[in-house]
Amino acid sequence: MNLKLDLHDIYSEGQKLDRAIEEIMQEAIDKRAKCVEIIPGKGSGQLKKFVLRTLEKNYKGQYHRIEKDDKNWGRIFVHFRWV
Repeated sequence: MNLKLDLHDIYSEGQKLDRAIEEIMQEAIDKRAKCVEIIPGKGSGQLKKFVLRTLEKNYKGQYHRIEKDDKNWGRIFVHFRWV
C-alpha cells in the first residue's frame, strides 16, 4: 500500500501543514504502508525543506529512509520497512 499527500492546497497554512504530515504518517504506521509520497511542489524549495526537517525531527525512528525523486524534485518518498 502506498499513500500520497499533496501539499499544494495548504502550503501557506502552518498548522494545517503540520496536521496533514502528522495524519499521513500516522495512517502509514497504522496501515503499515510501504511508501508515502509527499508532494510539496517545485517552487523555491522552502516547503520541501520544511517537510524534510519535520520528518527528521518528529518521525526519525519510524521510517526506513527518505528518497528525494531525482527526476521530479517536487516529490519526496518516505519508505517504511516492516518486520
